[in-house]
Amino acid sequence: MEQRVLGRTGRPVSIVGLGTWQLGADWGDVREEDALAVLEASVEAGVTLFDTADVYGDGRSERLIGRFLKDRPDAGVFVATKFGRRVEQRPEHYNLANFRAWADRSRDNLGVDRLDLVQLHCPPTPVYSTDEVFDALDTLVAEERIASYGVSVETCAEALTAIARPNVASVQIILNAFRLKPLEQVLPAAEAAGVGILARVPLASGLLSGRYDEHTVFGADDHRTYNRHGESFDQGETFSGVDFATGVEAAAEFAGFAPEGVSSAQAALRWVTQQPGVTTVIPGARNVAQARANAAAADSAPLPPATLAAVRELYDRRIRAQVHGRW
Repeated sequence: MEQRVLGRTGRPVSIVGLGTWQLGADWGDVREEDALAVLEASVEAGVTLFDTADVYGDGRSERLIGRFLKDRPDAGVFVATKFGRRVEQRPEHYNLANFRAWADRSRDNLGVDRLDLVQLHCPPTPVYSTDEVFDALDTLVAEERIASYGVSVETCAEALTAIARPNVASVQIILNAFRLKPLEQVLPAAEAAGVGILARVPLASGLLSGRYDEHTVFGADDHRTYNRHGESFDQGETFSGVDFATGVEAAAEFAGFAPEGVSSAQAALRWVTQQPGVTTVIPGARNVAQARANAAAADSAPLPPATLAAVRELYDRRIRAQVHGRW
């Protein structure tokens, strides 16, 4: 699979990675053996980046990755984790003492001496402008607890503030055919600064797979049920903030853009990888078939200019009014 350097980490990673939120919690139950099979199938398909977080299943996702890597030390996987969501979201909690404790917990979960990449996990907005926060992260690097650090953001403004920090290696941001605002300033600024971009929620929580309709019902333990209106965390993380009914209709239109032999989901992933400044896209997978199909998107031909224009027109007509201003 094509590799791109992940910003200031200096490490090459596959253009399609694997997001492992599904393997922890909030998407319904995934059995341990199925989760490990997803990790194995992804590596076999050329994936070299796993994205996780200490809060996914209270560390379950990290521990599963750690178990997999112990059995597959030759896998060559770069692991990007996140921390910060295990406490009440107040800026003062983002301090060196907590960072050390959180990093050490993730190191133990993953079974490594040094974390490849730690990302602040969508912290309160003032955190991005606090020098002491980034001094503390620099200390973790100096102590060899972590190799690099980045941020995961909710808004473009937060991303731009982080990109201006000299040692921020990467920015993780929602980017998909239903969330185009990062194309305007964030991606150009990141590319100019040498900061990597991890594109998350690339299928708009599955909408862009084209598998759902207005009658689809998700499980009670699935965030697509309990966070549809932002009841538990930022609404933009669920269906990219798009109203479900609107999203289903727009996704049906998007499916018509997919080239012959390419699924709607693969076309959505290919669209993301074509955006200048994107390093890797991190779709999730609940089973081996999904993992393999996601990775195969990297092998599909680039979408032609007419298709890219059609995506923009669809966004402007159906989606922009709902999400552009807020996120």
